[in-house]
Amino acid sequence: METRNCLQFLTSLSLTLLCYLHHLSAADFTPADNYLLNCGSTTNASFYNRVFLADGSSTTKSVSLSTTTRSISLKNPNPSQDSPALYNTARVFTGGGDSIYRFHIRRNGTHLVRFHFSPFVSQVFNLNSAKFSVFVGGFLVLGDFSTQVVVVKEFVVKVEIDVLEIMFRPVNGSGFGFVNAIEVFSAPNDFIIDDGARFITASGATEEYTNLSSRVLETIHRINVGGLKLTPFNDTLWRTWIPDEDFLVFKYAAKRVVVTDPPNYQKGGSTREIAPDNVYMTAQEMNRENSTIGARFNITWDFPVGSGGARHLVRLHFCDIVSSSLNQLYFNVYINDYSAYKNLDLSTMAIHMLASPWYIDFVVDSDDSGVMRISVGPSDLSNPLKMNAILNGVEIMKMVHVTGSKTGKKKKHVWILVGSVVGGFIILCLAVLVVLLSFKCKKKKPKPRPAESVGWTPLCVFGGSSHSRMSEGTVSASPGTNGYERLKIPFVDLQLATNNFDKNLIIGSGGFGMVFKGVLRDNTKIAVKRGVPGSRQGLPEFHTEITVLSKIRHRHLVSLVGYCEEQSEMILVYEYMEKGPLKKHLYGPGCTPLSWKQRLEICIGAARGLHYLHTGSAQGIIHRDIKSTNILLNENYVAKVADFGLSRSGPCLDETHVSTGVKGSFGYLDPEYFRRQQLTDKSDVYSFGVVLFEVLCARPAVDPLLNREQVNLAEWAMKWQKKGMLEQIIDPHLIGRIKPASLKKFGETAEKCLAEYGVDRPTIGDVLWNLEATLQLQESRPPREPREDGNENDPGLPTPSNAPQVSSGIERVEGVEGDGSSDLRTSQVFSQLITNEGR
Repeated sequence: METRNCLQFLTSLSLTLLCYLHHLSAADFTPADNYLLNCGSTTNASFYNRVFLADGSSTTKSVSLSTTTRSISLKNPNPSQDSPALYNTARVFTGGGDSIYRFHIRRNGTHLVRFHFSPFVSQVFNLNSAKFSVFVGGFLVLGDFSTQVVVVKEFVVKVEIDVLEIMFRPVNGSGFGFVNAIEVFSAPNDFIIDDGARFITASGATEEYTNLSSRVLETIHRINVGGLKLTPFNDTLWRTWIPDEDFLVFKYAAKRVVVTDPPNYQKGGSTREIAPDNVYMTAQEMNRENSTIGARFNITWDFPVGSGGARHLVRLHFCDIVSSSLNQLYFNVYINDYSAYKNLDLSTMAIHMLASPWYIDFVVDSDDSGVMRISVGPSDLSNPLKMNAILNGVEIMKMVHVTGSKTGKKKKHVWILVGSVVGGFIILCLAVLVVLLSFKCKKKKPKPRPAESVGWTPLCVFGGSSHSRMSEGTVSASPGTNGYERLKIPFVDLQLATNNFDKNLIIGSGGFGMVFKGVLRDNTKIAVKRGVPGSRQGLPEFHTEITVLSKIRHRHLVSLVGYCEEQSEMILVYEYMEKGPLKKHLYGPGCTPLSWKQRLEICIGAARGLHYLHTGSAQGIIHRDIKSTNILLNENYVAKVADFGLSRSGPCLDETHVSTGVKGSFGYLDPEYFRRQQLTDKSDVYSFGVVLFEVLCARPAVDPLLNREQVNLAEWAMKWQKKGMLEQIIDPHLIGRIKPASLKKFGETAEKCLAEYGVDRPTIGDVLWNLEATLQLQESRPPREPREDGNENDPGLPTPSNAPQVSSGIERVEGVEGDGSSDLRTSQVFSQLITNEGR
């Protein structure tokens, strides 16, 4: 036991030293407003490497102090050796008037306000007997406050004025108040966001909670679950995190987890300002050492929050540091014994990468017990052999019931302003309405245009159905305010289509949420992607996907059927791909081998879809995540490219690349893109080359269970290709079934795709041409030689890059191109459709 404790101590010490060094090297958050006051002092004081300026009798131009009564600087006559210098002085406010600090705000938005109270006894005042109220921005945050111990009170406030006033008011005429130090500084823009929080109602139902940033929040608990105490020195927002051991209900149910590698921060997830590295590098998991296989139990914490039924923001921090692979960890979250989140899969929320930090906000009303109970436990989707649940951090913030200190003149001015604005707006609307009505009366009704003349094909007739796939009477003849009203599908239709989102119909999951198989009323099969409230991929991305994917039309691209935006739901509906991802037809359990001809036709179809992405608009679209799980097959094994979650618009005409952070999947990632962070369409070509070898060899792009030289498919296959012995590593099911000329052409095509430098790789159009030739060689027909016009024999076939570019086989018309249309001008495309495999 002593040895084990010693090892735990050394591990924790190593982790602390590692994070200390990381803190020294990482750039700290720099707030626009940053006021640190050492109150009641004439000298500055250092506190956790931060300098608190003396407030003195009058402060700088940015901060001022005014009092209607006496304000006294007080010094502790008997300071403790362990007491920080910051706590050895205080400013005391006496009499029945108000004392106000005024802070000039440079940038409006969310701010953190902290008060340090450290009572001591002097010859004049015993600060233990102080009783006073504190107002921030005119709102009461501490009423009849007193303390006999050192305490830091923290509030999160949205500041929308140029001067923030902090006022101290003694409770009665003979009373007094005090403060040792004050902090006022800006928080990051995404520290508290308005949408995405999950409100747990009194009945246990879950609803979306909005306008969260406008609430005044008081921090009650900040917990580093499974870790040590973190001081402000280890936090970019200078917070203190305490261990969770004292709050665990059943200590034997939990087991500490500690890692030494820093977390993988991803866009859209958590940041170091949301919580520091240390929080995400430690956790509590289910202690299964003394339990039987498949045993189900929860880890539970009880946090005292005080009685009175106050409303709280509960922020839970997660980082999967316990799993060995994606989609392995499923668990449930409970708050006050209500189900707060079912079947939480961190690998789908955290952008398909292990050890990627994430947080979820819940809004909960406390009960008469005065305790906030939080539990995590296994879900019904958990593998009995790998059943687990984790938690990395907890923050509980009380929503302050704000009471204004001043009314009258300020409110009067506000109402006058509001009345003027509203009145002017109404008059303007009436004038516009009159003009529109008069214009409508004069305007001759235009003749309806045929469907093929519009900018993009209405989705309700795409895919072979000439009638609406939505409920009758719900399809608008013209777009609404967002331009895509016709694509709306009622929520009740999707409930019916998915048997009320039956978990048995789950066919996959993604960063946006779970994907369900469904059947609409006209028997159209669909894939329904239901957004998860609190997933941080919210309304802007939802609207972007509708806008962009509704304009991408091609036989070899998975198409959008419609969307639903009702009852706080965000749902996207796609055509259903019966045969699922290509990967499951190449290797794995239950795999039925594909013929060589089928494989070639699938590769050709995927190449056609990718070619359309690259050439279907002025800039083109770079997919960035081509792999076998993102090539889906319909019932006829027609391949369609899916998952545009990492897509970006290509470079402009006068540019050679797009500079961007590296995104993609291990084993498929273009090494040149990885080194230079310069993205081109040749990055997709490299990934497609890996897919070609994956199709030929029927093995994963990366397989860590193989010998070292075989782990990476691209490197291994290239060695055999350069030896001219590619037939030695092909899928055993294909041995003797591929004609040598076809195999040779296929190997050369894949080899060119995997060239080290993008400039040496072919375009996807060239790849497509060579794959067509490979199929012709397999079918014993002589391959076609490109004519001068490039593709006279087959206008659907792209021209090789070394032939005159007279025609690409795609007629370019504004808004209508090839098999569909695209006027894409955005990089914010995302979609994760039918597969559980992650990035």
